[in-house]
Amino acid sequence: MQEQEQEQEQEQEQEIEAQRRLMKPTETAGLAEIAESTARFVATLTTLTDDRIGGPTLVPPWTRGHVITHVARATDSLCRLLTWARTGVETPQYASMEARAAEIEAGAARPVAALIADITDTADRFEEAVRSLPEAAWRTEVRMRTGELRTPASLVPTRLRELEVHHADLAAGYTFADVPPAAARWIIDDLVEALHRRDDLPALRFAAIDTPLSHELAPGGPLITGPQSALLAWLTGRSPGTGLTASEGDEVPPAPYWI
Repeated sequence: MQEQEQEQEQEQEQEIEAQRRLMKPTETAGLAEIAESTARFVATLTTLTDDRIGGPTLVPPWTRGHVITHVARATDSLCRLLTWARTGVETPQYASMEARAAEIEAGAARPVAALIADITDTADRFEEAVRSLPEAAWRTEVRMRTGELRTPASLVPTRLRELEVHHADLAAGYTFADVPPAAARWIIDDLVEALHRRDDLPALRFAAIDTPLSHELAPGGPLITGPQSALLAWLTGRSPGTGLTASEGDEVPPAPYWI
């Protein structure tokens, strides 16, 4: 019993430390978690065969090839925003939404080896772009394709969100329950921050039953509870609310659109 308690305490300390690194406002915070997330993503890709690349995902009509290519091109897009922060020269995240879609479509049918190489190459470029940022660049705001302003300090964990959510999207064995708790907590906090920039927030509250996570979008409304991983799947639109319950016997409503 004592050994079990010690193990639980160690796990809690590791989660707190990971969360602290993710929320650090400057320098290379979160890169260790991103490297670990990338390794998990690539490990799943190595289990795939070329004939499974065209298989279905949690985000139809995209295939696995579309999702993997999107992760790589999204990484390139974050590198462009980091270039903007470093140089002060406005560099759009994407040339256009049409160009974004064309890039994803062009790479979706590639073999597994080419997709893995794309993921690892773009991961290396992103890490180098982060590590090469001068101190002043960390305070520079850049505009994402959604219109929201971000500094590099928040762009770094955005990369973590892309990796973890789209890893689950592959429907290849990795689920939202496999997302490390500290990463899941940051992603949810980030989604809520994005939602609070809107003027039409629904009256809604939610809380995890297995972590301290708790948020209120607007006063009133039902309280949605369940495991943190199930909340993450619901908030990202990947689940209708499986594993969650609403207060007073209400049905779990669709999650508010966040992007």
